[in-house]
Amino acid sequence: MATDPVRATRPKQARGLHDARRCELTGKAVQSGNNVSHANNRTRRRFLPNLCSVTLISEALGQSVRLRVSANALRSVEHRGGLDAFLTKSAEDELSLRARLLKRQIAKKAEETAAAA
Repeated sequence: MATDPVRATRPKQARGLHDARRCELTGKAVQSGNNVSHANNRTRRRFLPNLCSVTLISEALGQSVRLRVSANALRSVEHRGGLDAFLTKSAEDELSLRARLLKRQIAKKAEETAAAA
């Protein structure tokens, strides 16, 4: 079975596939590990991200955006000064397709306002 070379090099998110349990802003996803008992018996388990559906406001676009993000991402958004600042500072490979689109829209709007001023 031959694999498509383009498909093999691109991550799943870039191909349009998405993970239901993945943060749209930080990329945090399900991890696996072990429960370890006092007798050191190990049983497999899954660590699920603490995902919340939230509405964040984009000041540049002047609209609210509904995203499914982790509690850690909410703290990071607040720390960086809002959704617009978070997206402009974050790397594109961590973001979901929707978040990448938002980032491009915010950058475009920022360029328009800079050119108008």
